[in-house]
Amino acid sequence: MTTSAAFTPVAGRRVSVFIADDEPLARAGLRDMLSTVSWLECVGEAAHGEAAVEAINRLRPELVLLDIQMPGLLGTDVLRRCTHRPHVIFTTAYAQHAVTAFELGALDYVLKPFGQARLDAALERARTALGEPGAYSSLDRLNEALGKSPMTRLFVRSGVHLVPVPVDSIAFFETSGDYVIAQAYTGATASRHVVHVSLNRIESRLDPARFVRIHRTHIVNLSHVARFRALARGQLVAELRDGTRLPVSRTRAAELRRLAE
Repeated sequence: MTTSAAFTPVAGRRVSVFIADDEPLARAGLRDMLSTVSWLECVGEAAHGEAAVEAINRLRPELVLLDIQMPGLLGTDVLRRCTHRPHVIFTTAYAQHAVTAFELGALDYVLKPFGQARLDAALERARTALGEPGAYSSLDRLNEALGKSPMTRLFVRSGVHLVPVPVDSIAFFETSGDYVIAQAYTGATASRHVVHVSLNRIESRLDPARFVRIHRTHIVNLSHVARFRALARGQLVAELRDGTRLPVSRTRAAELRRLAE
């Protein structure tokens, strides 16, 4: 196995997968869809949270399809309580809060109702992750996504891979249509990453002593700012160390001036 290739079964070995969902029809549908995937073998099921924890720890599957909303324990709590650390694909019928949180942590999820094609895409990402020894676990990404302290890394997608980007390396965030672009620097190398989360949600997880909302479309990392330059008519721009200029709204400009007094 290498970090650049997907998992490839050796000598016919298949990846063990476990289903945790309280809806019998949902479990049956998943079984049917998984039966078409040659490299997977379903090793068990659970209909509630406590049973899922016990079975996952006992059976030690490599991959778990885990419903978020289950009796007894939420799927996120199941993952936290398991001593065994499988790769996880969350399934959920709740779009807004779940999708936002999981995209922020780059956790794999499928939104109910889903078909074979959507599940196959998530399975392919899991298949790639299985071929990456030392990759961040689903629990790592869950804690980063749903934690209350300022996040230290942002998980982004690069093809089918999940890549952790240190938040300190991000110079600024800017809105771009329905997405947010994170501009990062590793040494002299610049990279841009698309994040499927609102700027407000990102702002809520950043350290306010280091990241400042300077405009409705921009958040800037103060450690990457060379200066704030005054322009004509009271306008202000943030000049970054790489020469990028970002607009500062009049409201934020007044606040920044007060802080400088």
